Amino acid sequence: MPSLHTAAIFSDHMVIQKGKPFEIWGHDYTGRTVTVTFNVTSASAECRKNEWRVTLPPPAEYGGPYELSVTDGCETLTFTDVYVGEVWIAGGQSNMEFELQNEKNGAAALEALCPDVRFYYTKKNAYMDEFFYLDEQNGGWALPDREGSRCWSAVGYYFGKQLAEKLGVKVGIIGCNWGGTSASNWVPREDLAADSDLRSYNDEYDRAMEGKTFEEYCHDLDEYNDYVAKWQPKINEFYAANPHGTWEEAQAYAGESRYPEPLGPKSPFRAGGLYQCMIRRIAPYSARGFIYYQGESDDHKPHMYEKLLKVLIARWRKDWHDPEMPFLLVQLPMHKWSADEDTKSWCFIRNAQMNTALTTANTYIAAALDCGEFDNIHPVEKGVVAHRLALQALCHVYGLIPASQADAPRYARSFPAESSLVAELADPSSQLSSTEEGTVSGFEIWGADGEPHPAAADISAPGKIVLTCPEVSRPTGARYCWTNYAPVTVFGDNGLPLVPFNTAE
Repeated sequence: MPSLHTAAIFSDHMVIQKGKPFEIWGHDYTGRTVTVTFNVTSASAECRKNEWRVTLPPPAEYGGPYELSVTDGCETLTFTDVYVGEVWIAGGQSNMEFELQNEKNGAAALEALCPDVRFYYTKKNAYMDEFFYLDEQNGGWALPDREGSRCWSAVGYYFGKQLAEKLGVKVGIIGCNWGGTSASNWVPREDLAADSDLRSYNDEYDRAMEGKTFEEYCHDLDEYNDYVAKWQPKINEFYAANPHGTWEEAQAYAGESRYPEPLGPKSPFRAGGLYQCMIRRIAPYSARGFIYYQGESDDHKPHMYEKLLKVLIARWRKDWHDPEMPFLLVQLPMHKWSADEDTKSWCFIRNAQMNTALTTANTYIAAALDCGEFDNIHPVEKGVVAHRLALQALCHVYGLIPASQADAPRYARSFPAESSLVAELADPSSQLSSTEEGTVSGFEIWGADGEPHPAAADISAPGKIVLTCPEVSRPTGARYCWTNYAPVTVFGDNGLPLVPFNTAE
């Protein structure tokens, strides 16, 4: 058995980030000095407790194919078809995870894949047992292929494709995402414990395991999995016969849903779990930045989300040794289940995302308010979201397009004017318009009664919105699209939707 190993993310076909130090790490159970050579550059490091870590200087130019070799003087590992290009990490939950094969235009995309996009999928195993390490070694960087690319992140692929075509270089996408996860799953427990609000995520896990042995937890998990194995085919059978059936009808037919699985050491939904089992397996592989689509699973604690998101950004940047590494967020779109009340929870998540982008260095937001679907938390068209992320990257990271082309119009400030309220936009030259035959909706104002009233909006003048309502003679505040789901009718002259706002938040 070989003694020399690299971390699983290093393989043939990998893409190395131009202009950043390239760190490579692994194990050598002989304890020898390890030397890494890439192109004409070499560096060495001694093993410490059988672990080694070597940092090569930043590649100055795009290009390839190259070879990268790792040797301890007795064994040598050689990786081929290595390129210097642009690397982005695609994090988040199910809408980032959403596979190309299921995307609205995925079938056509798979027939004409961009040859300059490569993909590494961080293995999705939430418990570090023997299988975890064996499965990890079966991974590696993948080339575009009609069959193999079916499971690629649709947002990640479309984003990479646009960058590859615009920049004329190889683009590597590192998928690191898991459906249904909270941002608390992607940061270490100690970061959560450091904050009096965020430690509640740790507390939930601790309460779930209180007085329970590992064996008892595993018994509960096995029981849950056995139940789901019998329940899921019945659910599938119901929806095959009743595609428009309600969730209540489906459960009446198949039995009650017991999702999520029991919280414990093997659960991907435990605080800090995927940070340990996924993020730490790829950090600090050199990359230009992060794209991140998440927030849906934190809507039960929406007022904590801004703090949680900022902790995540800071932690990932620290682990990648870059305190200003670009972080591109997708603002949550419209969504509501037909059976649910409008709790406004997604409004607060969207607001937290925007506040984070405005107050955190090198953090930018792709407005996606109009990209949602009623009664479907997984909108099937991902190309628009990816395009808006690409606009953010091309503007704020690569400097190739102006902000007027990349940024959605957003509220800046407001003031009363006689019986109206004037809301000014951050870009005074931005011209708003409606795409639905002149219909403008979603605006509300309030006055002394403190109650929101539907408002008429005059968007004819650049950079401002004049709001009026017969029931409000002295308006004191306003909000726009402050709802989990509603039609989106107002857009900037660059085609991007007006960002929702609430002057009271």
